[in-house]
Amino acid sequence: MKDKNKQAAQPTLRRRRLLGMGGALAGAALLPGALPQAAAAAKGAFPKGFLWGAAIAGHQTEGDNVNSDAWLLENIQPTEFKEPSGSAVDHYRLYDQDIGMLAGLGLNTFRFSIEWARVEPVEGMFSVAALEHYRDVLQACRKRGVKAMVSFNHFVTPRWFAGRGGWETEGAPELFARYCDRVARHLGQLMDYATTFNEPNLPRLLFGIPGPLAGMAGNPRMRAMMDKAGQLSGTNKWSSWIFGDFAKIEAGLLRAHELGYAAIKAARPQLPVGLSIAIADDQAVDGGEAMVERKRAIAYAPWFAAIARHGDFLGVQTYTRELIGPEGVRPPPKGALVTSAHMEVYPQALEATLRYTAQNVKLPLYVTENGISTDDDTQRIAYINTAVAGVAKCVKDGIDVRGYIHWSLLDNFEWIFGFGPRFGLIEVDRSTMKRTIKPSARLLGKIAKANGV
Repeated sequence: MKDKNKQAAQPTLRRRRLLGMGGALAGAALLPGALPQAAAAAKGAFPKGFLWGAAIAGHQTEGDNVNSDAWLLENIQPTEFKEPSGSAVDHYRLYDQDIGMLAGLGLNTFRFSIEWARVEPVEGMFSVAALEHYRDVLQACRKRGVKAMVSFNHFVTPRWFAGRGGWETEGAPELFARYCDRVARHLGQLMDYATTFNEPNLPRLLFGIPGPLAGMAGNPRMRAMMDKAGQLSGTNKWSSWIFGDFAKIEAGLLRAHELGYAAIKAARPQLPVGLSIAIADDQAVDGGEAMVERKRAIAYAPWFAAIARHGDFLGVQTYTRELIGPEGVRPPPKGALVTSAHMEVYPQALEATLRYTAQNVKLPLYVTENGISTDDDTQRIAYINTAVAGVAKCVKDGIDVRGYIHWSLLDNFEWIFGFGPRFGLIEVDRSTMKRTIKPSARLLGKIAKANGV
């Protein structure tokens, strides 16, 4: 790990976390040879049919998602993005090769998103060509015996949707449900699992209680970026993803999940449909227990209730822990090891969040994201060993965990961080788009083939 990554994250670094994750929070790893004893103790087979896979998101990998809200935000001034996504890692063209590499490793599940901005680039106009492209992706999974877990929305929305006020406006949930209906009727028979949303609780997780990120939400530069996007959209309105009024966005997303779930199930009743949430291992320090409970009530409870009413499973997405004192979230401890995305090294968090979630959600659980940003693949190997060992302990204790899907399959575009952080099991040379399998990918494949650690 580089020297700068050995320093404890300061508030300015925590600010840079925002959107620098494949889903919400960046990963952490143990140093090689420093695995806890639990990793060696938790050996044994996983249940038959356990999912072993890797994940990507459309905007982060496909490239040239020009009709999306994210594309506009990346390419205006001022912008919070380090660089634009551009061609990303060309997955839109190279999907068959990428899925072939995943299957060749021994993994049995591919989690990916369908891009709403491609399917409905103009309000009310659905692209059959885009839908047929995703049919080809699903067929590429099927011909290799790989299960497809499809997210109907992974943060990004069409530009026209954001320009009308995004999730904050009346009618937004119905527009999402219409999209879900169209996609599910066209492609639902080829899906094995579906989620309505990826980490819809992210704003609440990051900003729900006081902490070093508090000043990030609504800062003048972000506000200026949103105002510019509204002007260019011709509406002087703009709300999307994590840029807007969090309370209104949450209300819209909760209703959209309900309607989207119903639309997908109406088209394909037997398809398991859930959602994935970001969840940290919240640890109280120095009397922070009340603040932990406050955070959990804000960031998780609404979505636990939503999935209980409208869902068949819940995806858990965990990367690290949060230390929480009476005043709120604290930076990682002084001297803590941190990743290249400035997050504390703590892969043990996954076991803790699975146990916590199982206490609150009486549905099957899948790990739908878990990983580490690092240029040192030996750290990723250690991270996977420790995280999977924690999952094994949960399964052994009777917790209904049915899959482990690593973030991410490919090195890709990491939102405001650009292409700097590398989460991938597969390296991508963006000058040639050549893929190179990392040793960590082979490790996860070996675990998958053995169905155990």
